[in-house]
Amino acid sequence: MARDQKKAEREGRTLVWIDEAAFYLLPALVRTWAPVGAPPIVRAPGRYDHLSAISAITPSGQLLLHVQEEAYHGDDVVRFLRHVLRHIPGKLLIMWDGASIHRAQAIKEFLLAGAAKRIHLERLPGYAPDLNPDEGIWNYLKYRELKNVVCRNETELRYELRLAVARLRHKRHVIQGCLAQAGLSL
Repeated sequence: MARDQKKAEREGRTLVWIDEAAFYLLPALVRTWAPVGAPPIVRAPGRYDHLSAISAITPSGQLLLHVQEEAYHGDDVVRFLRHVLRHIPGKLLIMWDGASIHRAQAIKEFLLAGAAKRIHLERLPGYAPDLNPDEGIWNYLKYRELKNVVCRNETELRYELRLAVARLRHKRHVIQGCLAQAGLSL
């Protein structure tokens, strides 16, 4: 990663890490307090409905997010990259995993159409998801902000996720902590 940080610095690029995740109606159950002999009971719908999310983070602690009900495809990723370009000025060095949607034809066409002037894409090693600090963002949202949260439908889940992300955006130290945990110096 140090090589990529130096490359971004040398070329005057902002480092951006991008990743996707899913948020399910089934709650992320974590340990909680309860009276002795009365374990807490969490009633949840037995459905695996979910929301797909994609996010981008920067070393300054900026967090961009998009959520949709269906799985992401190449065109959806291009739409998110346009969103990133609108919100982060200058040239970008985007770090992401080797997911097949990152190699989609729509992304290649987007880069050929002129986006390559501002975006340079780098692939993280497939054997090391812990190198992507965006994984820490997903863990924080699921197991801290949304722990034990039960939603009846995708609308409620989207609302709870929006509130959780809004809270996280005010905690830049948490976002930067995810960078540090991935072994990145700020």
